[in-house]
Amino acid sequence: MSVTVRVPAKVNVQLAVGAARPDGFHDLANVFLAVGLYDEVTVTPADELRVTCSGPDAAQVPLDATNLAARAAIGLAGRYGIDPRVHIHIDKDIPVAGGMAGGSADGAGALLACDALWSTGATRDELLALCAELGSDVPFSLVGGAALGVGRGEQLTPVEVGGTFHWVFAVADGGLSTPAVYREFDRLTAGTPVPEPAASGALLAALRSGDTAALAAALSNGLQPAALSLRPSLADTLAAGTTAGAAAALVSGSGPTTAFLAEDEASARKVADALMASGTCRNARIATSPAPGATLR
Repeated sequence: MSVTVRVPAKVNVQLAVGAARPDGFHDLANVFLAVGLYDEVTVTPADELRVTCSGPDAAQVPLDATNLAARAAIGLAGRYGIDPRVHIHIDKDIPVAGGMAGGSADGAGALLACDALWSTGATRDELLALCAELGSDVPFSLVGGAALGVGRGEQLTPVEVGGTFHWVFAVADGGLSTPAVYREFDRLTAGTPVPEPAASGALLAALRSGDTAALAAALSNGLQPAALSLRPSLADTLAAGTTAGAAAALVSGSGPTTAFLAEDEASARKVADALMASGTCRNARIATSPAPGATLR
């Protein structure tokens, strides 16, 4: 018997970042939007816990106990007194270390898959609590759709979306470490007041109405200056997509993937083709949002 779960990538349509807290984390107002790029996580009973991975960039995925999918299995097993002897296979299609929560998605996918395999009877709230222990983005990977995350981003409130949004994601060479981007944010903001993060009313209204132009005007990412400081070449990618007709462009989360909001599918294809021709990215992926969260296949 095996269980497979499909789990989506995300884009942060707003990422407002507060000053560093005493525990080193930052308070956030983080508006997540799940997008239709997916990993599939399959768990099968085995003699021992092991992780394998296939797909683009699979060689960059850790296969030891640091992998969030392995940690999810261990955490759920520990709570219910189960020996976590499973083979976890990740069919990877979300860009790795790209600011699209691919690792978090795998953690949420493994958690839901193991829960089904072991028939633990865990409630949704219990699964979300385990997700929050794994990482700030993992609860949203379980929930999907759209949500406002506060605290570290793990405290979620659903957000209404009134239409379909078209995106192009430009995949960069190499990754960016999320902790390194936050350290650069702290360096860049040192000695200056950092406002308390708050959700943008205009952005939430744009999502509710399904208005692409209004969403384009409201997109923001407080980590973008830090990501551009560490990877200046991303500015060329942003410019290439904007020149090709994207309604808006921003770094996705901590980067280095860049996200381009397009007016429709035809415009998205034009932007993707231009990005590939520009030589400023390794790949350009088209997707729509919102997308469902972790789903049993």
